[in-house]
Amino acid sequence: MSPLRFILACALGLGSLLLGGPARAADGEAACPALFQHEARKLHSKEDVDLCALTTGKVVLVVNTASQCGFTPQFKGLEALYKTYRDQGLVVLGFPSDAFRQELDDEGATAKVCYVNYGVTFPMMATSPVRGPDANPVFQALNRAAGEPEWNFNKYLVNRDGEVLRHFPSSAKPRGGELEAAVQAALR
Repeated sequence: MSPLRFILACALGLGSLLLGGPARAADGEAACPALFQHEARKLHSKEDVDLCALTTGKVVLVVNTASQCGFTPQFKGLEALYKTYRDQGLVVLGFPSDAFRQELDDEGATAKVCYVNYGVTFPMMATSPVRGPDANPVFQALNRAAGEPEWNFNKYLVNRDGEVLRHFPSSAKPRGGELEAAVQAALR
């Protein structure tokens, strides 16, 4: 690729897609993967979150959540996974969605389920679509790379370079199984 074309691609945020991984900063540190070059509003807040600031150099588990689903109790396991591995570089990102008609209409009620009922401390974003052309930008990229979620609590494991390692179904338990083993391997 010509230097001019590379510079243009990087300016447009496409450098990591063209190179097959994140662009490298001048000091050799990993730059923010294209997948996370977005801002998202925090759940039940007016504050936006810089997803690059949350994820650069981290292993990320992205989960589409819902407050009124049979899998909602997985919040406990996701929180335990986050607390166990966050100091080793894991970030869990929750994206509530009503894609399967099991999310509350009120973000305040959704926040209560997450923060009060399940004690979630990992970052939760505002309710947004996760399927189809209206999916939020993170899920648009995840869907292209690994397929759309087929139900609530699908989990996408992303390595430190922004590569989607694996898409886990709703039934994958956060602790004590393949998902936790994959997280451990990605953190090594």
